[in-house]
Amino acid sequence: MIRINGADIDAEELKLTDYLEENGYGSQRIAVERNEEIVPKAQYGSCILHSGDVVEIVSFVGGG
Repeated sequence: MIRINGADIDAEELKLTDYLEENGYGSQRIAVERNEEIVPKAQYGSCILHSGDVVEIVSFVGGG
């Protein structure tokens, strides 16, 4: 299981970019934290999530 934003995903491994694309996240306005460490945007394509990882994805919203 991989926990993403509090929800368990039934997967042993999952490519971060695949998850982001499948769930409609635009890479320009998000930040990703895996196991309490920020994942640099340059590493999204090579980042493989593994069973036991805890991931938080935060979307930035403009406004005023």
